[in-house]
This record gives sequence, C-alpha cells and structure tokens, in this order.
Amino acid sequence: MQLTTETFGRTLVVHTPEELTAESISVFQQSVEDALDSGNLQMVFEFERTDLVDSEGLTMLLDVRDKLREQGGDLKLCGLIDHSRKIFEVTRLDRQFDVFDSVIDAVGSFQ
Repeated sequence: MQLTTETFGRTLVVHTPEELTAESISVFQQSVEDALDSGNLQMVFEFERTDLVDSEGLTMLLDVRDKLREQGGDLKLCGLIDHSRKIFEVTRLDRQFDVFDSVIDAVGSFQ
C-alpha cells in the first residue's frame, strides 16, 4: 500500500486507504509511526476514499491520537463519507475527534 501524504506548513495530511481494517492497517500504521518519529505532531487524516473502518481501524486511530497528544500534537479527521461518518457516530467516536468537512478547515484548525 502506498501512503499518500501532503504537508501544509507543520501539518501532515494523510490520505487514508479504501479500508482501515485488521488486514490493511499494519502498513498504514507503520507509515504513520514513521511520520510521528520524524517529528510530525500535527496530523489530519483525510477519509474521502475510505468506506470501511472496522474496530481495529478505530482502535488504531485512537492510538495514533493518544501518541500525538502525549507529545503535544493532535489528530484531526476530515472528509468522512456517509458510511464512515455513520460508523463514527454510532461508536460515538465523532465526539473523540475533531471532524471537519474539508482538509482546509482541518489544517486551519491547528492555527
């Protein structure tokens, strides 16, 4: 899996894959860990292509958020499509993350 990222100032925008499931998160998580080790403490995960997130994917998101916050950073989410948004609402994780409609709004929230 090729992880697509963009940098806006000090914020790393990570475009999530089509699925964040037990089968697919290991490479994704390692790439995010590498970014964190490189000093990227402000991250936005952009979900426009992601239509499946399972419990392991949700757990990974919480772990990344916690690691970032421990180091003084944070994780924001944006571009949740209807199906993914519903998963976050049902699990009440939409209350655990700052969720934005666009990358611009998410990146701007760090200012």
